[in-house]
Amino acid sequence: MSRFLRVKILLMLSLYFGFCNGTLLPGKAPEGTTQQQPGLVMQEFVYKEAPFPSCHASTIAETPEGLVCAFFGGTAEKNKDVEIWFSRNNGNGWSELTSVANGIKDEGHRWPCWNPVLFQTKPGTLLLFYKVGPNPSEWWGMLKISHDHGKTWGKPRRLPDGFVGPVKNKPFLLSDGTLLCPASTEHDGWQLQMEWTPDLGKTWHRTGPLNDGHKLGAIQPSVLRYGDRLQILCRSRRVGKIVEAWSDDNGRSWSEVTETMLPNPNSGTDAVTLKDGRSLLVYNPTTKGRSPLHVALSSDGKNWKTGFVLEDQKGEYSYPAVIQTSDGKVHITYTWKRELVKHVVLDPAQLELKEID
Repeated sequence: MSRFLRVKILLMLSLYFGFCNGTLLPGKAPEGTTQQQPGLVMQEFVYKEAPFPSCHASTIAETPEGLVCAFFGGTAEKNKDVEIWFSRNNGNGWSELTSVANGIKDEGHRWPCWNPVLFQTKPGTLLLFYKVGPNPSEWWGMLKISHDHGKTWGKPRRLPDGFVGPVKNKPFLLSDGTLLCPASTEHDGWQLQMEWTPDLGKTWHRTGPLNDGHKLGAIQPSVLRYGDRLQILCRSRRVGKIVEAWSDDNGRSWSEVTETMLPNPNSGTDAVTLKDGRSLLVYNPTTKGRSPLHVALSSDGKNWKTGFVLEDQKGEYSYPAVIQTSDGKVHITYTWKRELVKHVVLDPAQLELKEID
């Protein structure tokens, strides 16, 4: 049986079973899965129909022409047909999905794509980081650049050996124009490393490993700022908590990686420093499974309170991405049951804080 026929059969089966359980009806994506709460501005799905049955690892950014979103999609994670898919939203809804990157090396070789990360730089350049390779322990970092807000893209460029770029969450732009990229590797346990580029990906620098990947495995950091200090919050393995580290020199060196008060079920998180100085975190507040999905806020990076419940039903709601746009609203995208990408807009000034159970 040819590879094309196998993929076609798998796609038809996925759509059939999605139709039977009522979770993926073509043209009829579920609505209102986020309950009405203070701070909710809008909820929607980035797409309703797609040429693939499975998606994961979304990313979102704001350009001068509106929002952009990307994620990986294909038959299933790790399959060679998994590509990076992209959509634009200029205020009139999300555009039709387009494939903007794949792992085709040549006519006889193709690898799956992973974890796209979009970032709009101040000069107006839109960066798309992503990974290509058979699995996270062997993948390599890639970069594409758009100068017209995602309408067209330049040729893909592989990052230097030893660099993966921002592994899941967005970079942090330092005051001197350096792009600080929260990175991690999985070839020698789960190890954090911070990478930075002063010239939008032309040259690269990095720290060594920030943790022992076998004693305390951690990956996928996100960067927050408190005055002159930076904090990273990271997905953890084994300890059942989000872990953190702190830097007093713009990310060149970091404290010991330690546990926070926040539970983690070995699933990705994301966070953003708001304009009012608070930190906003999106995470699964449990040690097992990938539901519920909550928003938490903190003024000091140590003490957190729940601010919003994105999802609380059975299923997988995971791998969030979060930004604050120029109008002050918070935009969150996340995986909805591996079938769809959900987009939720919040007003952070209206969120009601509650103690974490």
